[in-house]
Parts: sequence; C-alpha cells; structure tokens
Amino acid sequence: QLQASGGGLVQAGGSLRLSCVASGSIFSINVMGWFRQAPGKEREFVSIISWNGGTTYYRDSVKGRFTISRDNAKNTVYMQMNDLKPDDTAVYYCAVAPIFTTTEESFTSWGRGTQVTVSS
Repeated sequence: QLQASGGGLVQAGGSLRLSCVASGSIFSINVMGWFRQAPGKEREFVSIISWNGGTTYYRDSVKGRFTISRDNAKNTVYMQMNDLKPDDTAVYYCAVAPIFTTTEESFTSWGRGTQVTVSS
C-alpha cells in the first residue's frame, strides 16, 4: 500500500528527493511521516506532515535541510533532503498515522524502505 523510492548514493552536501506513493484509501486524510533506521540503530522519526499539508514537524538534526510535502491528488508524499551528511545514511521508511504524532507506534501502515547512503 506504500511504496517509497528515490534513495541512492550521494556525496556529503548533496541532495536527494524521496517519494512515497500510497493507495488512495489510506492516504487522503491521514498524517504521513518519514522514519529512518541506520545500521545498528533503532528506527527514528524524521518528519511528518498533516493531511492537508498545512503543518509539518521535523527532528532537530534535519531542520533547515529536509522538507516534507505532499500532493494529495497524486497520493504522494515527498521529502526533499539537502546538504546531506554521512549521519543521514539509513534506510528511509514512509508511514501513515491517523493523528499528528511522532510516536512510531501510532503509525499503522509502513512502506518498504529506500536506502540513502551519504559518503564523506
């Protein structure tokens, strides 16, 4: 129901744009979020966006560098990632939640991740 794409290998300071397409039944009125999991670490929240795109929230380490957006007509959420750093290396997942929250347990549907690797 969720399909993330756009990952890849990039040098530090570079940019990538992740996309996540969701089925219409789960996308239209739900919060969309991005999480990531680096090797040997727990999955962590990255960003979320409200159902109408009016409200967004980011983890501190990506503020000013990452931008989440959505196109409800295309059932797609994006995350533009600029000024990437080696610490951003992780598998990135998109997910759906019925409420505006950063709590992973509240997200009910998850896509398969996309790998982002940032070289120094």
